[in-house]
Amino acid sequence: MTTTRPTILTAAPVGFTADGAVDLDASRRILEFIRDSGVDGSFVLGTTGEFPSLSREERRSLAGLSLEVLADRRVVVHVGAPSIHQVRELIDDARGAGARAVAVLTPYYLPASTTAVVDFFREAAAAAEGLDVFAYLFTARTGNAVGSDQLAQIAQIPGIIGAKVSGETLEHVASLRKSVPADFQLLTGSDAEIARVTSRGIDGVISGVASVLPEPFVAVAEALSAGAADDELKSLQSGVDRAVELIRGDPERMKAGLAARGVDAGTSRMALDRPEPELADLVRSFSRLS
Repeated sequence: MTTTRPTILTAAPVGFTADGAVDLDASRRILEFIRDSGVDGSFVLGTTGEFPSLSREERRSLAGLSLEVLADRRVVVHVGAPSIHQVRELIDDARGAGARAVAVLTPYYLPASTTAVVDFFREAAAAAEGLDVFAYLFTARTGNAVGSDQLAQIAQIPGIIGAKVSGETLEHVASLRKSVPADFQLLTGSDAEIARVTSRGIDGVISGVASVLPEPFVAVAEALSAGAADDELKSLQSGVDRAVELIRGDPERMKAGLAARGVDAGTSRMALDRPEPELADLVRSFSRLS
């Protein structure tokens, strides 16, 4: 029996020079690798893209680059910021760059009530009229949780077509399906769970690991689409598990992994640990086997 193929969007890292400047050439190389990797598209300028460190001008430039390189792929441009004023500016910039879909993180740093969060998304959706909007929920990083009742309200806002949920178990994300319309798109940041997502009512994954090692994720998605047997899926899942173990969703490890694959991806701007030297050999070995 054929199973729905889960969507795979990469969480794209951004390349920086050694002194912390945005490296557009490195970022282009990353995006070109993603474009040619077999995934469905990319979620850009999110957590993996180190968005808190980027200026408005840098985000505008990188959004334009992403939409140019990934013109034949699905692209969701993250426009999250602490205030609705900033979000409106970033939506205008994304629209001007040609975006058709944006993602808005819950307000963060200061605590926000249920009413404030829902109003925030209502205002963001109004500013993004004509664009598809995803709510981006990441309680561990924002400090503001969105429960099922809140998400039910958010899902009714015109223009909001789905949600990316990060930092939560598959069971939690699956439980949200009961609160939203059937056509509301649920995407999880728990990329290791790709083999199980569609069976739990989740439409796909947003994966930083797949920006470096896409092969095991694509293999699982294609096997699910073809109705593969459980033993085949179990074997393919071991590749996903190994990829996740190697890269760990860490932007610095992603760029080191890309370098090991021949993609000069620059470095990171934020305070991240440098990966162990042997990571390069491990990634090369893994990619040869995939």
